[in-house]
Amino acid sequence: MDCESGPVRLGLAGQLAAELGGTAGQAHELPAGGDGGRGSAEMGAGVLAHDGQSGTPVPGDATQTEGVDVSAHQGNVAWSTLWAGGVRWAYTKATEGTYYQNTSFTQQYNGSYDVGMIRGSYHFATPDTTGGATQANYFVDHGGGWSRDGRTLPGVLDIEWNPYGAACYGKTQSGMVTWIRDFLTQYRARTGRDAVIYTATSWWTQCTGNYGGFAAANPLWIARYAADPGTLPAGWDYYTMWQYTSTGPTVGDHDKFNGALDRVQALANG
Repeated sequence: MDCESGPVRLGLAGQLAAELGGTAGQAHELPAGGDGGRGSAEMGAGVLAHDGQSGTPVPGDATQTEGVDVSAHQGNVAWSTLWAGGVRWAYTKATEGTYYQNTSFTQQYNGSYDVGMIRGSYHFATPDTTGGATQANYFVDHGGGWSRDGRTLPGVLDIEWNPYGAACYGKTQSGMVTWIRDFLTQYRARTGRDAVIYTATSWWTQCTGNYGGFAAANPLWIARYAADPGTLPAGWDYYTMWQYTSTGPTVGDHDKFNGALDRVQALANG
């Protein structure tokens, strides 16, 4: 979820390691990936670079529930510390493309569950490498499944700036919409759930032409590091989740669920 420079990430890692009992190397060790550093992307990979970060989130009228998202950059996460800090839900990166699986997935995905959180997993999309349906299958086969246990959230399609090349992965706007549709259709066929879409309004506008056709079925996780979520992509009247900072008070990117804990549970239950 970010493509900041190494020195910035490692500076933050040192601070977080002191809080959470790890080391800077453990907190932000780049995961082994394919060619050209592939595999190292995390949710929000291009948000800081393209949209920046400013302002302190202002609570909305509705109750919001704190969450985090993590990847191999965070290594072994001190979930009990996050729980004590009020975090009640978490998403873990499971896969990227069809070439990478998060080496810390088991500790992160099970660890969040074990302390009482409602948890889910996300897939970092690379539409320039393989088709949408193929990547949906890879995701489901490697941690992206869903079960009606009341504690597992539907999978997330993380679709945003390409950290390895052209922002829109070399696709036309209509081609990108088709790729996304193929992923979402196959994910639903495999799991019975509609995937959540994580994106930023500026990327969505640039790379899909601000397509509004997914809003009826797929919950929106909006990325905007500012005082409020800002203008949402076409079709969505409200966001379900909001990634509001990449420099939260504890490890991982921090997020707000647009509702009380019972609404998080409702999403888990489908």
